[in-house]
Amino acid sequence: MRAMLTMTKFDIAEIEKAYADARQKPLNRLAGEHVVKIVGSHVGTSANRRSWFGIAGAALLIASGAIHLDLYLTGYRTIPAIGWLFLLQVIAAFALAVVIPLTGNWLAAAAGAGFAVSVLGGYLLSLWFGLFGFTEVRTTAGIVSGVIDVAAFAVLAIAAAPGLPSALDLGRRLVPAVAVASVVAFALLGAAVASPKTQPVAAGPNVLKARDIDGQMVLTDARGLTLYSFAPDSSTRSACYGDCAAYWPPALGDPSAAPGVTGRLGTITRTGGEVQATYDGHPLYTYVGDSSPGQDSGNNVNLNGGLWRIVPISG
Repeated sequence: MRAMLTMTKFDIAEIEKAYADARQKPLNRLAGEHVVKIVGSHVGTSANRRSWFGIAGAALLIASGAIHLDLYLTGYRTIPAIGWLFLLQVIAAFALAVVIPLTGNWLAAAAGAGFAVSVLGGYLLSLWFGLFGFTEVRTTAGIVSGVIDVAAFAVLAIAAAPGLPSALDLGRRLVPAVAVASVVAFALLGAAVASPKTQPVAAGPNVLKARDIDGQMVLTDARGLTLYSFAPDSSTRSACYGDCAAYWPPALGDPSAAPGVTGRLGTITRTGGEVQATYDGHPLYTYVGDSSPGQDSGNNVNLNGGLWRIVPISG
């Protein structure tokens, strides 16, 4: 009887142990696998979102780089210091546009955002104060490029946000900061292009002078700045208006000849009523890329629809 009672207690203990073990085991053995798949799905969605932002930012960098490449090839390459900066901007924009989508690295996206805002900053500084002796003027290409740079900064900053340290929650805090910075950048760009600096024109009386540049006597204005002719012009009409006239300010006023200037002087009337000086039938212009006498950075460049040349002294 005692043996049977002992066996019964042992059986009861085993049953209780088995029941306890059963309660600790999940009823669905695959539940853990389902949880892993769901978490993996969220990570994948975040990576895809980051990838699309990177691709969009890269496309914006290509657009900005293409505008600067066109400006570089059609005239800016001749401007001291500014030409090299334009070329470096083009190379950096295209390089980042390749690296960002290929690597998907948040640091590459952050570098692209920094590059975009630095290009915008350089443009605004050049508009307001000038850089390396060159003062930028308001043009459609410059405004479009500025808008693209702001958009590229915002998109690439958002693309970089998920890669920031999660412990400090910087990714979530960065989004509103980017929004505020973008609004400020747009406001600064709008203020810069809405109040451009007065475009330079030749001061009257417009005395035309002769100057030796690289062994050739060429025509200059009263300040000694090199004067240019524009191939699409005729002897009675200027073809340079709008953005063109911003980069190539017309030499305004009735001209007079200083010693050594022997060609035929004259004038034409521009569409706004201003009187523009001519020399041997060529309407005359200066170039914003020339910051001091003796420079001829606008010679033999194809910009704003035609070829620009210095004006040699007749005889």
